[in-house]
Amino acid sequence: MESRWLEDFLSLVDTRNFSRSAEGRYTTQPAFSRRIRSLEDWVGAKLFDRTTQPISLTPSGERFRPVAEEVLRRLLQGREDARRVNETSANLIRFAATHSLSLTFFPAWIRSLESRGHALNIRLDSHQFADCIQSLVKGECHFAISHAHPQIEMNLPPMHFTSKMVGTDRLLPVTLPDSAGVPIDCLPGTEDEPLHYLAYTETSAIGQAVEHMINHVEEPVYLKRVFVSQLAAVLKTLSREGKGMAWLPESGIREELATGGLVLAGDEKWFLPVEIRMFRSRDPLPPMAEELWSVLEGESEHGTPYQRH
Repeated sequence: MESRWLEDFLSLVDTRNFSRSAEGRYTTQPAFSRRIRSLEDWVGAKLFDRTTQPISLTPSGERFRPVAEEVLRRLLQGREDARRVNETSANLIRFAATHSLSLTFFPAWIRSLESRGHALNIRLDSHQFADCIQSLVKGECHFAISHAHPQIEMNLPPMHFTSKMVGTDRLLPVTLPDSAGVPIDCLPGTEDEPLHYLAYTETSAIGQAVEHMINHVEEPVYLKRVFVSQLAAVLKTLSREGKGMAWLPESGIREELATGGLVLAGDEKWFLPVEIRMFRSRDPLPPMAEELWSVLEGESEHGTPYQRH
């Protein structure tokens, strides 16, 4: 049995689609399918029901999933522990953060900590949301920082991971103004003229929260999805070009709102509060990482992972 088969299995559990998982695992679909079949042969049971759309786990697959997660987590954590022995800098604290928070939140947050006398030796890797979570699960970083909301599926079992809130943000519906400063897109839109909607991909953390709000808003909303991206920065650029309306983190558009480059496309009932949370494994971390966690525990509440309700 190869460890990559477990990674393939968990990828397919998340996507429920062979093509998307093959792309994410940087291989062809036939090769990916063969590896899944090899794992099923090794287990001795079918793990996926391929007759459903999307594919689903069989009862054997459901039973095998937590085992695969735990084995892979411990294997990768053990590898990182072994690597850590030979790290040139034992004081290095490794972070993984989403692209938007790497640009807007992280620099000022670190400066704030250092201004209070906490000298830090840091490495920051900027990823998409799912890659940040996987980096933490694999033990490639000590902490992962992401937007969080009850409707965002973190895929971090609370028995193995915990978190704390380190900031807050809001997702605001914004659009380009016309020459008079009036928004060219205005929620909720109409059935005859739906708003051009710049959306996040289904794997985006904040995209999950936005889609839940849209689907559960009290009044009808009329949107025409014209573009999809994983990155808030891409949606911001297109919105500034007048291509449509997007829900963007307030932390990343303060300048545009102040100068009028972007304006609100709706009032406060369309605002979506979110938290900025720092996640970690419950396993012991190196001393400097544990010291940082203790400092933050003394400055804010001790949080728990968000779970979808």
